Amino acid sequence: MVTTQTTAGPPPPGNRRRLRRSRPLTPVQEASGRTGPDTADAEAEKRAGVPSGQPPQLTPDQAFDALYAFCAPALVRQTYLLTGRRELAREAVERAFQQAWQRWPDVARDRDPAGWVRAVAYDCALSPWHRFRPRHRSPEPPPADPADRELLHALLTLPPPHRRTLVLYDGVGLDLPETAAETEASTPAAANRLTHAREAVAARLPELADPAALHRRLLELASAERLSAARPAHVRTGGERRNVFWTRAAIAFTVTIVGATTLTLRTAPTRYEPPIAPAQAVRGVPAAGGMGPLSQEERALQEKLTRAETSGPQRLAPQPW
Repeated sequence: MVTTQTTAGPPPPGNRRRLRRSRPLTPVQEASGRTGPDTADAEAEKRAGVPSGQPPQLTPDQAFDALYAFCAPALVRQTYLLTGRRELAREAVERAFQQAWQRWPDVARDRDPAGWVRAVAYDCALSPWHRFRPRHRSPEPPPADPADRELLHALLTLPPPHRRTLVLYDGVGLDLPETAAETEASTPAAANRLTHAREAVAARLPELADPAALHRRLLELASAERLSAARPAHVRTGGERRNVFWTRAAIAFTVTIVGATTLTLRTAPTRYEPPIAPAQAVRGVPAAGGMGPLSQEERALQEKLTRAETSGPQRLAPQPW
């Protein structure tokens, strides 16, 4: 298992699950810094109404901090094996714990809170959208040890599902059904991915064909990098600030939509108004003639009309009264 503990060698395959669960996920004694209640503490618990011999109840903040202190350092190193990027590993783990704090009532009652956070951190670290971020386009400095560089390069050349399966099984120490459940695959599919991943790593590094040697080298590679996690209080406050930001953004977006809808309803016409047809040129009308001298016929007609102005029929001639 990729943790902060140092071991002389990898645990036997049959004891991996027992070692992984040997330490509680929310250790009350480690959080309080005691190995057992003394007489004064027992008397204080008795006065407070706590039954003798039972550990005191932790607040949500204390329980979250205990889970973070137990899982975050090792989880950052595991995520580094998946991505090969130090800052992305820290960011993925921080984002996973922020989501856990948002859903803390459900996560606290989960059968395996550490597994819940690990699955979210791996999903965030392996998200394909990171390739579009400018800060993740340039490569990071590789490990100083040439052997570590070769192993990390061999891991990064694996497909993400195969890489995740290899890290969970040979790095974290999960058994095959648990690895299949966390990768959302069937047990035969997880076994097939693990076999192909081991073969690909052994093709580049023949000395790691033995699973025990591969497990040991994964521990060494994860422990070689100085990767630190943020403080739990910083993670909790960062998640709360993120929630406040997105809540305000959602409220502002809703107000904008409501305002635009109200303006549309106030300014929209209440009846149908047919559109005005566009103007078109009238064709076939002769052009108007310009002023000029009268012809002989036109002058004769003008004189005739002038003489016949008062010589029409009697009924048309004006009569004095």
